[in-house]
Amino acid sequence: MESAAVPVQTEEKRPSKRSQEAKIGRVKYTLQLIKEMRRDLEEIKLSQRTILAGLKGLFHFGKPMIQRIACGDEVDVEILQLLREAGGVGLLPRNLAARLSAYKVMRRQVSRRIVRMNRKLEKELGERLVEKRGWHWALTSFGNEVWDETEPVSRPWKDGELKGENSLF
Repeated sequence: MESAAVPVQTEEKRPSKRSQEAKIGRVKYTLQLIKEMRRDLEEIKLSQRTILAGLKGLFHFGKPMIQRIACGDEVDVEILQLLREAGGVGLLPRNLAARLSAYKVMRRQVSRRIVRMNRKLEKELGERLVEKRGWHWALTSFGNEVWDETEPVSRPWKDGELKGENSLF
């Protein structure tokens, strides 16, 4: 019986390199990963906004979609409804606050809410919903198009049919 020869000198195994987590600590490493993910998410959002801006003429933005993007709660929806009823002249913030007395909203809060809604919608779609006319707040033409339910929806093509598909020449 022969036994396997075991070398007298064995090679020293090099210790494996430490991971980044072990070097800087688990918490800092996790924070770095979160920052990278947020950066990637912002890039994706930017590309989405760019695509939406390029295809803006083809989309019909409905009232529910705009409310989902811009409005935070029912007070915001009510503000937009009051501005729609006021028409092109608009309303002063104090008049809006007086009509929203059930929600206990002050005039400064009304203005801040309107600015916040505009900022959200501008960031997502590049459109403003409400504008200031003098001291009054009024819906923009975009806001009137969205809230005007009497106009038929104009679409570039019918369902299942591309524009110019049925025309002879």
